[in-house]
Amino acid sequence: MSDQLPALLVKVGRFPQLHGGLGVVRTLGRMGVPAYAMVEDRFTPAALSSHLAGRFIRPTTGREDTSELVSTLLQIGREIGRPTVAVPEGDEAAVLLAENAGRLAEWFVLPPVPPALPRTLASKEGLHRICQEHGVPTPRTRSPVNRAELVAVSRAWGFPVVLKDREAFTKLNDSAMGHTTVVHDEAELLARCGAAESPSVIVQEYIPLELAEEWFTHLYCSARGIPRLVFTGHKFRSWPPKTGLTTRARARPNTTLATLAVELCRAIGYCGIADLDWRFDRRDGRYKLVDFNPRFGQQFRLFSTTRGLDVVRALYLDLTGQHVPDGVQIHGRGFIVGNLDAVSATVSAWRERRLPAALPRRNLERAWLCRDDPVPAVAEAVRFSGTVARRLTKPLRAVGGPDKGVPAAGALPHDTVSAPAGPLLPQKGAAP
Repeated sequence: MSDQLPALLVKVGRFPQLHGGLGVVRTLGRMGVPAYAMVEDRFTPAALSSHLAGRFIRPTTGREDTSELVSTLLQIGREIGRPTVAVPEGDEAAVLLAENAGRLAEWFVLPPVPPALPRTLASKEGLHRICQEHGVPTPRTRSPVNRAELVAVSRAWGFPVVLKDREAFTKLNDSAMGHTTVVHDEAELLARCGAAESPSVIVQEYIPLELAEEWFTHLYCSARGIPRLVFTGHKFRSWPPKTGLTTRARARPNTTLATLAVELCRAIGYCGIADLDWRFDRRDGRYKLVDFNPRFGQQFRLFSTTRGLDVVRALYLDLTGQHVPDGVQIHGRGFIVGNLDAVSATVSAWRERRLPAALPRRNLERAWLCRDDPVPAVAEAVRFSGTVARRLTKPLRAVGGPDKGVPAAGALPHDTVSAPAGPLLPQKGAAP
């Protein structure tokens, strides 16, 4: 048995094809840490990693009672049989761990984050309130109380507007959105929100990418918000395009952005790993905070210090009482999610009627392909092929009006740039 304390990747919801959890297993396994993971099934890519010490097949939806989820974690803790560092994948897992840290302390080692803070940060309404309190620039945001106010705000601001789930667990419970959604007119707005008189969404000002840049900061903060690691990166492509998961990015220095993130975490006393999404608005020259995720970002392996440290390794070392070595960010590293980036580049090129911009191919960290751990990439290729086949044949199987089953010109079936339904990559809470 390793002398290192084990670690557990904690997952709430169903998203077997997200790659960040595999990155956690690999980064900890390479440290010699016994890395365990909660997985949806035995063929989940992360479940097949050679760096995994053990898997716990515990499919969840996020609709379970909190007591049931906590009992599941305590049972896993007893099976591992040793104090275990818990690493949340997803906002829901981060909220669950923080709010139940006292009960989970029997088996799990957790950062001393204020219990209510992750839920507030993961809430788009709560985050906007924090930004206002601490003077952090953010796009205009409203939490409409009903459909009438939602429509009125959208008309006043002008389309397109951005819709997001109001709370962390909403997207796992019959959510209208599922992920960030850009709507382009009033008819689409009403269609996306369904028949609910009080939709559980916030509406946010849309900042066009032609007038903006997408950036992110990844941090690890110890107790009382003291920063131990701060990384900054530039997003080039995403899936869905312009609104979704990062598929291509580069590590780039940005002291202004790093300072903004550090000052916010200090002010609110945040402790743990954080992934902050920013949009640089060229209209007023300000970086505006769009999301604060109280957990690791899916692309966290983009970043490393000169001492080989990333945010997950820093978390583990700090929580186990080991020295967290100083080091500066390595710049020029790239990150790519190959399958999704190819789709994103193709769709974007079709819509914009031009070839995608050439991006550097050196020093790329790949989400799936890995020489010392090849099987997960094969498993993802099989799952992804099946997902694409189902999406492409769905129009042939669809039954309904003339707008159903007929993809728009130049778009993939059920294109998710402006709609949550049917993305190529299953979203959190969705069936694969």
